[in-house]
Amino acid sequence: MRTAPPKTKLTVKLPELAGAAKDRIYLWRRRAATFATAILALVMAYGVIFGHNGLTAFAHKREEAKVLQEQMQQLQKENDRLHEHINHLQSDPDAIEHEAREELHYTRSGEVIYTLPNASTDPSKSSRSPNSSAK
Repeated sequence: MRTAPPKTKLTVKLPELAGAAKDRIYLWRRRAATFATAILALVMAYGVIFGHNGLTAFAHKREEAKVLQEQMQQLQKENDRLHEHINHLQSDPDAIEHEAREELHYTRSGEVIYTLPNASTDPSKSSRSPNSSAK
C-alpha cells in the first residue's frame, strides 16, 4: 500500500493561491470590460452630439429652416403685392396711363416734360425715373 505524500506548506496553500489568482483575473477582466464599455459610450455620445446627423447638425438645420421660412414669407408678400399691381394695371386705365408716364415718359399732346439730372449717384435712386414736370 502506498502512503499519501506528506502535506507541505506549498501543497496546502496551492488551492488558496489558485483561488486568489482566479479572483485577480476576474477583477482585471471586469475592469477591462468596464473601461471598454465607457470608451464605447463616449464614442457614441460624441457621434450623437457632433456626428453627421448629430445635435449640432440638427440645430444648424433648424436655424436654416427658420431663415428659409422667413424668406418664403417675404417672397409671398412680394408676390401678393405684384399680383395686386398686375390686377390694378389690367382693370384701371388710369393706372396704365400713370405707369406709361412714369416708366416710358409718354406725354399727351401739348405737354412738355422737363428732366432734371439726378443729384446723387446712389444706385437705388438711379432706377427711379427722373423728376418730370408737366406744363
